Formats: sequence, C-alpha cells, structure tokens
Amino acid sequence: MKEHSTHITKKKSIFIIGSVWPEPNSSAAGWRMMQLINVFKNQEYEIIFASAASDSLNSIDFEKESIKKINIELNNSNFDALIKNMSPTIVMFDRYITEEQYGWRVTENCPDSLKILDTEDLHFLRKAREHAVKNSSELNLYTDVAKREIASILRCDVSLIISEYEIELLKNIFNISSELLHYLPFLENEITHSEINVLPKYSERKNFISIGNFLHNPNKDSVEFLKNEIWPLIRKKLPDAELHVFGAYAMESILAMNNKNEGFIIKSKADDANFEMQNARVCLAPLRFGAGLKGKLITAMQNGTPTVTTNIGAEGMIENNEWCGFLVNNATEIANAAIELYNNENTWSTAQKTGFAIINKKFNKEKYLSSFISKINYCLANLEETRRRNFLGTILNYHSMQSTKYMAKWIEEKNKKLKVSAD
Repeated sequence: MKEHSTHITKKKSIFIIGSVWPEPNSSAAGWRMMQLINVFKNQEYEIIFASAASDSLNSIDFEKESIKKINIELNNSNFDALIKNMSPTIVMFDRYITEEQYGWRVTENCPDSLKILDTEDLHFLRKAREHAVKNSSELNLYTDVAKREIASILRCDVSLIISEYEIELLKNIFNISSELLHYLPFLENEITHSEINVLPKYSERKNFISIGNFLHNPNKDSVEFLKNEIWPLIRKKLPDAELHVFGAYAMESILAMNNKNEGFIIKSKADDANFEMQNARVCLAPLRFGAGLKGKLITAMQNGTPTVTTNIGAEGMIENNEWCGFLVNNATEIANAAIELYNNENTWSTAQKTGFAIINKKFNKEKYLSSFISKINYCLANLEETRRRNFLGTILNYHSMQSTKYMAKWIEEKNKKLKVSAD
C-alpha cells in the first residue's frame, strides 16, 4: 500500500473512458472534453484516454496532444488488468453509459481512484424533451434513462454538470446532494477589446449560419425545422439571403435539403468554425429539444454573431435576463426575429455587445478553475469521508458490482464461445 501511495504522489494520472474519441472540431462534447483535459494537463497529470469506439478521422491527434491512447473492449476482463496496473489517481467517465459499462471494474480493481462523471448534458432530460416534442405529449422526467443516469451520478464521487439549470433540477426535483455535483460550464478566455475591434462589422457580413453535428438529434431536428417552416418565411422577405448549414456526419435526408435556388445551402463540417461564424450576420439555432449548453452559441458570441434561438437553446446561458439576439419558440416569431436582426444594425450591435458580456461574465474560465481544482484535491485527500457521506452511492456500487459484474462475465464467456465456434 505504501508503494501504491508513493506511485500516485510521484505521477498523478487521470484515466478517461470515452464513449467516443474526442472531436473538438465536430462537436461541443469534444470541445468540452479537450477543455477538461487541458485543466488536468496544467495540473501536471498524465492523461490516458481509452475508448471502445471505432477510430475516427475527426478525432484529435493524441500524440501531438501528449495523450496516451488506449483501445479497450466492452465486456472483456483484459480491462481489469489494465486499470489495476495503471492504478490512476482519477478515473473520469465520459457520459453515464461508460460508467455503467466500466464503473464496477474500476471500483473492484482501483478502489482508491477518485471517480468523476462528466455528464456532458443530462441525457434523460434531452431524451424526455425529444419524446415530448415528437409525440406532442407532456414532459415526463421519471424515465428508465433518468434512473440509470442518476444511479451513475450517485455511484461516482463527483459529477460535473455543465448547466446551472441541470444542477437545480437534480437538487430540487431528484434530491441529489450538492456535495456530489460540481457546476463547471464551458471554460472560455475573456474576449478583449482588441479582439472585438478586428472582427468583421455589420456591413461586412452577410447571410445566415447554422452549425452542429448531425449525429446529435437536436441539431438534425433544428435543421429540418429551418428547412420546412422557418426558412421559407425568411426567404420571402430576404430573397437574396442564404442560409449556410455546417455540420459533420450529414445523412442523406439532410444532404437532400440542399437547394441553391432557395438559398438553403448544406455544407460539411466547417474547417474553421470561427471564420465561418465571423462572416455570417446572424446565427440560427431553433432547437426544439436538448439539454446542457450549446457550443454553437458560445462560438457565435465569441465571434460577434447575434443569434436567434429558443428558450431551450439558451438554457443555462442567459446573463441578467439578457440574450445576444432573440429567444422565440415558434416558426413565425423565429423568422421575424431573424429578419429584424439581419436588417437592423442598431438591434444587431446591441445583441453583439450582449454576447461579449455573456462570455466574459458567465463563461470566463478564471471564474471556475480554482474552485474545480480545489474540489478535486479535497475529494482526493478525503476520499473515505467523501464516500461515507454518500452512503447511498456505496449501496449502489455494491449492488452494481454484483449484478453488472456477473452479467458482463456471462457476456464475455458467451463471446468466447462464439469466437471458438467461428474458428
């Protein structure tokens, strides 16, 4: 045990288990993950990133980022030896699903490792909203996904929550202890006057922009909403304007929407999202469901591009009841707000200034880094006490290790037999 403690003191390490490989240029989730990785790098942690996902052409260059990359398998006991040998200071799960798959193995083989869950957003909230929109039904949060995700939160020592709205939801509706939750939004640099001064002016910009990874259902639905209901209304008043839709992983149904004559232009992932955003006059993000924070809106504000979005789109991002554009929720209001922002320079300039203020007041990384690092260091130094106070979590860990463990072992044995039969 002495050697183990010495090892941790000499070389701090964080073992991150990802549901996918980080793609910071394709998704806000990838961008968020790289921010977290950089926080731990700056604290001199060795970074190990593992995933069972297929390799991606859009993922980061692990060697360039000085991150050790490890391919792992689901339901394979090889993981046990791997994690035990590494004995990381911290294990961080990217989304609750990876905690379900590997959490019991971590608990069994590395009981002294701090377990962090990065929720990204509350999946149960996003899925419940999607179901309500698509079925025109009341919002029901008490779903099986909610049970699974909240159980994952309870089994971990700290859960990172990206939105203040979601923190309050977990505390007030589901009675989750605030000790288990840590609010950590996007961590952005302050926007300076010199940076603002070099941005293209209102008169130098044209057209509308929409941006988002199409594997994310809220983005796909948003573009369909734009194409079918909103853009025809805008185009009627602004016949020369175009909407440029950027996003990775566009499926056939999205590509088929491309229509130059209608000014509805489908493009692939933006090579430089900042450049594209700076040259657009207005960003459209009519999100009808979703959760967490929207990376596209952060990018818009940083580049001085006013936005038209919904209450759900701006959730957790509003500062002093102000928004960098308009918050509206039906097609006609969205179209009218977009036209107003596009045509009125005074309205546009006021919205732009509000966006800069939101970034600097609500997402300035200097505001959050010290408290986050202090939280992690406190939990590491007081791990036993931290877990004692979360006794419900220890109960869930106990039962999870019994049930999930034997299910995983059964699947592993089944896979071995199938492999033998195939050979």
